[in-house]
Amino acid sequence: MLRGICFFLCVLVLRGLLHSELTGVLDDCFCDVESIDVFNNFKIYPRIKRLTEKDYFRYYRVNLKRPCPFWPDDAQCAIKDCHVEPCPESKIPVGIKSGNYNKYSQAANTMSDMTDCEQAKELGAINSTLSNQTKKAFADWARHDDAQDHFCELDDETSPDAEYVDLLLNPERFTGYKGPSAWRVWNSIYEENCFKPRSVYRPLNPLAPSRGDDDAGEGFYNWLEGLCLEKRVFYRLISGLHSSINLHLCAEYLLDEGWGRSVWGPNVQEFRQRFDTAVTKGEGTRRLKNLYFLYLIELRALYKVAPYFERAFINLYTGNAQEDSATKELLLQIFNEIRTFPMHFDEKSMFAGHKTEAKILKEEFRLHFKNISRIMDCVGCSKCRLWGKMQTQGLGTALKILFSEKEIQNLPEHSPSKGFQLTRPEIVALLNGFARLSTSIHQLHNFRLLLKENR
Repeated sequence: MLRGICFFLCVLVLRGLLHSELTGVLDDCFCDVESIDVFNNFKIYPRIKRLTEKDYFRYYRVNLKRPCPFWPDDAQCAIKDCHVEPCPESKIPVGIKSGNYNKYSQAANTMSDMTDCEQAKELGAINSTLSNQTKKAFADWARHDDAQDHFCELDDETSPDAEYVDLLLNPERFTGYKGPSAWRVWNSIYEENCFKPRSVYRPLNPLAPSRGDDDAGEGFYNWLEGLCLEKRVFYRLISGLHSSINLHLCAEYLLDEGWGRSVWGPNVQEFRQRFDTAVTKGEGTRRLKNLYFLYLIELRALYKVAPYFERAFINLYTGNAQEDSATKELLLQIFNEIRTFPMHFDEKSMFAGHKTEAKILKEEFRLHFKNISRIMDCVGCSKCRLWGKMQTQGLGTALKILFSEKEIQNLPEHSPSKGFQLTRPEIVALLNGFARLSTSIHQLHNFRLLLKENR
């Protein structure tokens, strides 16, 4: 069992349909689903929604043209709702497009210009004495060292293909992208990156060979429970992310497209198809459990990283002093609310065995997740790719935080840290990714109400 992790028991009773109540006590702590729902829907969701509407968090720089590294890009979505509208450079706040993502205040930006200039002179002098081969080796080492704590394949923001996207003008919703192309992406994630042997069949996998029996689910979960804690957690994180994305698509579904005006809203039938107990043979319950599990993981990461942002010199710089101050104040309010939550995930229970074995397992965990972030470049729908990349980077950043406890504890109060840093894309993805989970739990409440009305 996971120590300090709050699981919940779903009771789904609506004559075979998903009941409107998610109730139950949580293992190993005085925690229940109702408390999490109230905490999120009343304390977190309204604030995190306002935070993601701030300029610092609404603009995300991403490369949506990176080729899929695993199979040919043969299924690019031609549906108009798959299209992502990039943001013109003129609309981007000056403090964001300056490119100094590790500098958070105007003073830091000014200081960095002088330092960078001086460093360039020194590096230029050194480079003149090095062979091209040695220069390349140094560059490779630098990239390797920089990547050691990353759980995601990061976009090269200097690439001409990287563009700013306004997340508010390109919301995550159902675009019509589905079928074999979408299945292949998730199949690759689950089958090749979740530590699963091919002889074990995942329930309801549309690409798996038909077995003609109902034992696949039981066999899969017997295998899953036999795994070590870390590998079970890995699967549940991915399943939780998948469930959250599915909830967004159900909640923002294209209901009508007439007279040039599209109408988006909740689709109860689609929700039932993905989460109903009878239709999914019990999988809907497990999927929603994993959503709550993922929420607790990212909530814990925000709790852990709060001291990083609470330092006075970190201003989330956009160039608009009044806006920046309001953004920082709202972020700190969210951290204060998170501190009041009494049922946090205890990450110390992970990688706690023999040092050598734990180190190997942690690296395997990191590389598997990093590979999943690369698979997001294989999503054929541009809008789905955008939100998939962003939410994957958000979860990767949360994992980076959870496994950097010592570095965060040793942060200097009045200057940047060399041991632990977050780039602007990581910060934007972390808060937007958690906002998506918070939105999912809020949307789940709305679907409960709709299901009650349909009884």
